This record gives sequence, C-alpha cells and structure tokens, in this order.
Amino acid sequence: MALADSARGLPNGGGVSPAAGGGAAGSGAAAAGGWSTFPEIVELNVGGQVYVTRRCTVVSVRDSLLWRMFSQQQPSELPRDSKGRFFLDRDGFLFRYILDYLRDLQLVLPEHFPERSRLQREAEYFQLPDLARRLAQARAAAAARPAALQRDGSLCADEPPPPPVLGYLEAESLEGAAASAPSPTASRSPSGGPLLTPSQSLDGAGGRRSGYITIGYRGSYTIGREAQADAKFRRVARITVCGKTALAKEVFGETLNESRDPDRPPERYTARYYLKFNFLEQAFDRLSEAGFRMAACSSTGTCAFAPEQGGPADDKIWTSYTEYVFCRD
Repeated sequence: MALADSARGLPNGGGVSPAAGGGAAGSGAAAAGGWSTFPEIVELNVGGQVYVTRRCTVVSVRDSLLWRMFSQQQPSELPRDSKGRFFLDRDGFLFRYILDYLRDLQLVLPEHFPERSRLQREAEYFQLPDLARRLAQARAAAAARPAALQRDGSLCADEPPPPPVLGYLEAESLEGAAASAPSPTASRSPSGGPLLTPSQSLDGAGGRRSGYITIGYRGSYTIGREAQADAKFRRVARITVCGKTALAKEVFGETLNESRDPDRPPERYTARYYLKFNFLEQAFDRLSEAGFRMAACSSTGTCAFAPEQGGPADDKIWTSYTEYVFCRD
C-alpha cells in the first residue's frame, strides 16, 4: 500500500525541498555550525541495526527530531556507540521505513505488514506528523473493511472470502451430501473425528495452534594439552529460529530479530529469524511456557588444529552445529 505525498524531495535524499523547510534548515544549521561539522555521509546505529545515509536525508523534514539533532546540535552532543556511530535507542527494524519516508517523502508498505500501529508510534517519536497522520488514516481504512479480510491489522490478499449465507433447506442438503461423500484428502482419527495436520489443529485448552519450531546454534571451543583444564569456550554467537512465522512470534515476541527476513506473512515459513539473546536455556524456557516439548535433536562437529587458525601448535579447535526440534500437539 502506497502512502503518497504531493510534496517530494529529491530522490535518495539528494536535497531538501523548500516545502520541507530546506532554506530555514540551512540557515539554522549554518548558524549552529552544523553544516561544517557533520560529515556528508552519516552512520546510524538504531537499536543495534546500522544504517548509512546522507546527512541531507535525515534533515529533509524541518522541525523533526532528526532535523534538530543533525542541524541544530553539534556532533559531540549526540550519543555514539563504541564504533563512533550516532546511536538512537529505537526499533531498528521499523526505522528502515522512517528512512524511506525521509528520502522522498512517500512511503510504500508491504501488503502483509502487521506493524502499522508500532510504525505510527515511531513516526510520532521522530516528530513526523504527516507520516503519523497517513498511517492513522490507513489503519482506520483497514479497520473499516470486513473482519474476515483482516489479520493483525493488515489486509491479506490470500485470505479466502467468507462463505455465502445459505437458507435452512440449502444448508441441510449440503450437510447431508458432505456427510455421505467422504473427502479424498481428509483422514480420520481412531475415534472417528477428523485428523488435523499440525498447522490446522488447535490445543483445546487455550486455542493455540500446534506445530514445530527448530532452534539451532553454532559453537566452538579450543582444547589444549591439558584437555579439560585448558578448554576455552566461546559463547554462542547466534540462536536461529526456523518454523512458521506466526508460531515464532507467539513464542518469542519482542526477543525475535526479524531483520534478515522482514515482512514475512504469518502463515509462511522462515529459516532466517534469530534471537536477541544468547542463552539456550532462555529459549527453552519460552518454548516450555508456550506448551512446546522437545521432539528431537541432532549435532555435527568438526575439528581443526589451532596452527591452521593462527593459534598455539598443540591446540585443537572444535566447531559444532546443533539443532533442537520442538513441537506442540
């Protein structure tokens, strides 16, 4: 869905349009010494996600938070991370849409985008009133559509339309025909009821979907001459999550990093999510609290001599990859 604006800046942040207050921004920046002290290319660390853009892009909307930061303040007044990048403690995933809007003052969202309310909150934080107003209008328009066509605030094109309303006699005849003619694709349980697949069945207690989630991690350690006494372990660098998008978000919530596979529809599968923490036990606790149990696990390992990796001559470096499969019936 495109959220267009009649007033546009130059493509890719090539300049500040007069409608966006470019002249006033330039005079204010010159008075504060901002134009001469900020680099032309700025690096931003937004919630752990790194963005590289032109300075004229972030100051393209007058009176916004970024405009004041990069035109009315000195670089020494802004917080930075350990590598010298300007730091913003906000949602790094949603900032990509904020930056897209700043480039040409229009925004194009994916069809399956369940984060409209959170993006509106980010627009309000960065003091972009026009963007916040357009997102609010889009949410109101989506809410006015039939509830059957909505999922998490977004319109799903692949959602089947609601069934037609039938009269009593028509419904009774259809039910009789369906009962007498078995479905070629449906299977039956031993009790006689339909046997649902994991993606279709529901947990009777809480109405939760059943399915599978795979947790994977890669680790390494070095063993020297004294074996266990000299063992040096590296912490787990990243815990990956594979499975259906809706299940992964249900279990891990805000601790799930979706930056490698954004805008994935809820019913699709992904193997590119990973967690924002590095403790396997924390992932296991969350899965257990959501009703999952471990069904299987597997691990592979390789060994290399440390000299090949630039280490001591007698040390060995072991690298392993392990996966744990969890299921919820």
